[in-house]
Amino acid sequence: MPPKTEARRSSKPKTPRDSDRALDLVMRLMAVPGKSGEEGQVVELITAELKKAGADVRQIAVDDTPKRSPLGGETGSLVFKLPGTSAGPRRLLMAHMDTVPLCVGSRPVRTGAFVKSADKTTGLGADDRAGCAVVLNAALEILRNDLPHPPLTFYWPVQEEVGLFGAHYGDLSLLGKPKLAFNWDGGPAEKLTVGATGAYRLTISIRGLASHAGGAPEKGVSAVTIAALAVADLQRNGWHGLILKDGMRGTSNVGVIHGGAATNVVTDRVDLRAECRSHDPKFRKRILAAFTDAFQRAAGEVKNAAGKTGRVKIDHRLDYDSFLLADDEPCVVEAERAVAAVGLTPLRAISNGGLDANWLTARGIPTVTMGCGQSDVHTTSEKLDVKAFQYACAVALRLATAN
Repeated sequence: MPPKTEARRSSKPKTPRDSDRALDLVMRLMAVPGKSGEEGQVVELITAELKKAGADVRQIAVDDTPKRSPLGGETGSLVFKLPGTSAGPRRLLMAHMDTVPLCVGSRPVRTGAFVKSADKTTGLGADDRAGCAVVLNAALEILRNDLPHPPLTFYWPVQEEVGLFGAHYGDLSLLGKPKLAFNWDGGPAEKLTVGATGAYRLTISIRGLASHAGGAPEKGVSAVTIAALAVADLQRNGWHGLILKDGMRGTSNVGVIHGGAATNVVTDRVDLRAECRSHDPKFRKRILAAFTDAFQRAAGEVKNAAGKTGRVKIDHRLDYDSFLLADDEPCVVEAERAVAAVGLTPLRAISNGGLDANWLTARGIPTVTMGCGQSDVHTTSEKLDVKAFQYACAVALRLATAN
C-alpha cells in the first residue's frame, strides 16, 4: 500500500451542478429506516426520484437476491441502466442501501461542516446512504441535464452489512457486463480502496450435560466452562484479537455468546458466533484451525465425575475472499484521474473490513471503492463531512460522464 499523503483541496471545490439538491437528497435518504433485509423504503425513494427525473421505468429493475440470501429479505437490489449517448465501455456506479440497526430512527441535522443525528441514541446512517446519494445524484444530474455519457449501470445492493449478501447472491446479469466499476462506501473523497481482507464466519455449538448446580454439580459438564477455556486458550496463545504470527497478520473475534437459563443448573448448551480475517487465505485457514483446536481441546478437558465430556461442532463459511487490484487496473486509473480532476490528491488504501467490491471482484467485475465523507460509522458519533460528500458527488459525475 503506498504511503499516505495529505489530500490537497482546491480553494474552490468543483461540486455538482446543484450541490444543495444533492445535500437534500442525502438528508432524506439517511432518515429512511432500512436495516439489512428491510431496504424496501429505500428502493421506493430512489425509484421515485429516478422516475421524477424522467427515467424510463423499463430500465429500472429489482433483482431476486432474497431467494438466495441466507437472510431472505423484503426486496432485492436495485438496478438502473442507461444506454450510452457516446461510445465506450459500460461503467458501473454502486453503493449499498442497508444500514446497521443502530441507525433506525436517525434524524439527520446539519451542524456547521457536518451532518449528525439529532437523536443521540442512533447512528446517522451515512454508511451507506451517503454512497447511495452520490450514485443517485449522478444519475439524476445526467437525466435532468441530458448530459452525454457512455453506457451506464447504477446499482444499489441490499444486505451488505450482514455479509455482503447483495453483491454475493445478486443477479449480475442485470448489470450489462460493465468493464469499469466504482463503489462508494466510506472515508474521505480522495480515498480509493483497492484491496480488502477476507473472512470466515463461524458458528460454534457446545453441548455439555445438565445437572443440579447445588445438589449434584459433579454430574454435569458445563458448556460455559468449555467455552471459557477455549476463548482463554485462544487469547493466551495469540489467536484472538490482532494476530501476528511468523510475519503474517490477521484478526479474530468471538462476538456473540448465548447459553444458560438459570444459575442452579449446570449449563448444557452454549452457542457462539465468531469470525476470522486475513488478507492471506492460507493464514486465514490457520486461524480457523486454531479455533477448531482450542474448542476441541476444551471439550476434552472438561469432564464430570463419570468421565463424560461435552462435544463441540463448528460450522464455518467463507463470508468473502480477499482481493487486491493491480496498479494499472482500469477502474483504479479512471478513479484516480477523476479524484485529481476535482482538486484532490488520490490516496490508495487497503481495507481490513469487507466490501461489496470483494464479491463483485470475485465474480469477475474488478471494483474500486471510493470515499463519500462518512466517519465513525456504526456508532452514535457517526457524522458526514458535507464538503467531502460534495467532492464525492463531483467525482461520481465525472466518472459517469467519462469526463
